[in-house]
Amino acid sequence: MSARRAAVTVRVPAKVNVQLAVGAARPDGFHDLANVFLAVSLYDEVTATPADTLTVTCAGPDADQVPLDRTNLAARAAEILAARAGIEPAVHLHIAKNIPVAGGMAGGSADGAAALLACDALWGLNTPRAELVDICAELGSDVPFSLVGGAALGTGRGELLTPVEAGTFHWVFAVADGGLSTPAVFREFDRLAEGRRIPEPEASPELLAALASGDADALGAALANDLQAAALSLRPQLARTLAAGVDGGALAALVSGSGPTTAFLVADEETAAKVAAALEASGTCRATRIASSPAPGATVLPS
Repeated sequence: MSARRAAVTVRVPAKVNVQLAVGAARPDGFHDLANVFLAVSLYDEVTATPADTLTVTCAGPDADQVPLDRTNLAARAAEILAARAGIEPAVHLHIAKNIPVAGGMAGGSADGAAALLACDALWGLNTPRAELVDICAELGSDVPFSLVGGAALGTGRGELLTPVEAGTFHWVFAVADGGLSTPAVFREFDRLAEGRRIPEPEASPELLAALASGDADALGAALANDLQAAALSLRPQLARTLAAGVDGGALAALVSGSGPTTAFLVADEETAAKVAAALEASGTCRATRIASSPAPGATVLPS
């Protein structure tokens, strides 16, 4: 152990899935995935400070929708890390929320990864990186990528990561009213797939090549999300949002992960501003966010 610090803040990115290939339901209820993640420059910050007991607070857009009890992945991360170290999780975790809540951009997973890294630094544990990634996988399928960032292919249930090359891409995200439950979207996927043979999920070679080359047109042609039909089934109005963004000048559009946030790939920053304005004028979303990718994973900020 090294010396403990007075406070540690970690910045952590949102993600977009440029490909989400979903296999059939496994006996454990999960699905095998081929999940091509991109971290985007839209961040939450989690600050860990010493406290008498484990507490969580949150501020920012839709903070009232964030659970502040032990179901919050940030709290669970602190508990697991403390248990492994044989110490009490005596920490206050404050989440400065900017990633859409329940929006398919891994905001909760990001907070879990950020809290894990913040507590490790606060408590001076110096936990090996590989062990931190293992704890992330224990917390949830998307949490390891939130720690790692950049661009990666996630297999298994999404937690087994292989880094991939990625050029710079520009995005607009449309935030919907209300959230969508990821388990509910997977249940709808299973319902819609009933009676059909579901192929084994595989990463698209065309998509990986487009990512590596930084070719936005080619990436737009290859974007795919097997959960999109399920998300649209549960929230049909998202189809209007997708159409509004494309009509506004986006190269391509898709539901981000399990939704209901929708993602729009654009040619450059100037086009991003135009697409965001078109989406807001369309009345089909609550807000828009502009971002670029790839972005670094969870990072301890200078104190």
